[in-house]
Amino acid sequence: MKINRTIKVIIGSIFSIVLLLIVVLVVHIATAKPVEVDNATMQISRIDFKEPLDSLKSKEIHRNLKSIDGVKNIKIVPEKGVVVYFHDNRIVNSEQVFTQLSATGNYQAECFVISDDLASKKVCPAMNTDSFSYKFSRGIQRIFN
Repeated sequence: MKINRTIKVIIGSIFSIVLLLIVVLVVHIATAKPVEVDNATMQISRIDFKEPLDSLKSKEIHRNLKSIDGVKNIKIVPEKGVVVYFHDNRIVNSEQVFTQLSATGNYQAECFVISDDLASKKVCPAMNTDSFSYKFSRGIQRIFN
């Protein structure tokens, strides 16, 4: 008899915790407001290199990008040959950055341009709009808005 009572208490506790976490999640989704960031002029761009980058070439590219006005926060993924950077589009656009970078070195690279399909999406391209989490949060937001 004592084992049955203990099992009931454990199952009841687990159920209560799960229910509490679901309530907290729903309240959080319902009350969360979109973050307004005042950096409308910051843009992210990418340059794809045809070959993987070694450490010397990566440092050279980083130094050359850093010398261009308006370029900030450079991230290089050497094994994939990808450079991602932020730039202020009031000062310089991605094509100007690519042209200036190409002028400073002999690079076999191209600007990454997204397709029209991805550009027209209303949500982040990395977010799957068919996923349960996306549909769940959109449903909660519709209920409380």
